[in-house]
Amino acid sequence: MRTYKLTVSCAAAFGALLFASACGHAGSYVWVDQYRPSVATDPGYAIGPGDVLSVRVLGHDEMSSRVKVRSDGRISLPFLNDLDVTGQNPAALGEKLRQDFKEFVNNPVVTVTVEETRPFTVSITGEVTRPGVYPLEPPASLLQAIASAGGLSQFARQDQIYVLRRAVESAPPVRIRFKYEALAHAEGQSGTFSLRRNDVVVVE
Repeated sequence: MRTYKLTVSCAAAFGALLFASACGHAGSYVWVDQYRPSVATDPGYAIGPGDVLSVRVLGHDEMSSRVKVRSDGRISLPFLNDLDVTGQNPAALGEKLRQDFKEFVNNPVVTVTVEETRPFTVSITGEVTRPGVYPLEPPASLLQAIASAGGLSQFARQDQIYVLRRAVESAPPVRIRFKYEALAHAEGQSGTFSLRRNDVVVVE
């Protein structure tokens, strides 16, 4: 798989690196083999800027639309004002729109599907050759992410590789620790671990 460095705004890249740096020395962590994600950490696909959505109201083409989520996380639909959809999954958004369309239709049937997804990117910082934000093809492994950043630097501690992951936006991130040798040999959960959107990889 061909990977390449994604061009991002200085502010976005700087923010991601600040987040990683701030959490990289928080002290507490969990080894990947002891990591047990709760249901809350996997709410399904979360809609975000750049996604293209198909919103269908059964029997009402005038209310249906194909829309792209703008950079502010909002969409515009016929009969409704701008709506903030960031972080919602398609089913939850469909139910919300069903309630909104009740003002115009009796018992509307609304379906929301994601027709095109935004790029899957992961921030990588610390002791790698080329820190940055990289696009990856899901499901992406931690080893693929490290390889996309040019591999570990000569100063990297091979038993101090972390993935910072938030269960919910308001919660502090969980620091999941890996050993490079276990990644390279696909040992234990290291061999099956997949990165998610908004994960940050830190190599110390």
